[in-house]
Amino acid sequence: MGRRDRNNRRNNRQKSSWSNNRPESRQQPRSHFNPETPADIAARESAIREFKARETICPACGKPIEDLSSAIADKASGQPMHFDCVLEKLNAAESLASNQNIAYIGQGRFAVITRENPSDAKHFKIEKIIEWEDRNNPGAWRGEMAELFSKVK
Repeated sequence: MGRRDRNNRRNNRQKSSWSNNRPESRQQPRSHFNPETPADIAARESAIREFKARETICPACGKPIEDLSSAIADKASGQPMHFDCVLEKLNAAESLASNQNIAYIGQGRFAVITRENPSDAKHFKIEKIIEWEDRNNPGAWRGEMAELFSKVK
C-alpha cells in the first residue's frame, strides 16, 4: 500500500466523521430522567404537609416529637422516640465511671466511651456497644419519611 492510498483513506475517514458531526445529523441523547409533572409535585408536597401535621407522641416522656427525622425507634415498640429520651434511658441503665459517657455511633447504635483526659474529645476508647435499633427491621415511619422526602425516584 502506497503513501497516496493511506492518505486517501485517512481523508475519507475524516470526511465521513465530519459528516456525522454535523448538527443536523446528530441524534439527541436519550434521557433516563423523568421530570416530575406539576401534579406530581403538588401531590408530594400535599403528602409531606399531611405527614408533618400528624402528631407523634414519644412513648418515654409523653410529649410530641417535633422533628421526626432526629427520632430513634423505641427498642420495645418500634415507635419513634426522642433522641434525648433514649440517652436518658441508657444513662439510667448503665453504671458509668466519672470519665465515661454514652455516645451515638451511628446505625442505631450507642457506645459507652472512656476518655483518659475529659478535655480531649478526640481520644477515647469504646468500652461497650449498645445495639438500640434493629438494622434489619427499620420502622415503617422511617420508610414513609424517606420516601416522601427523597429527591431520587
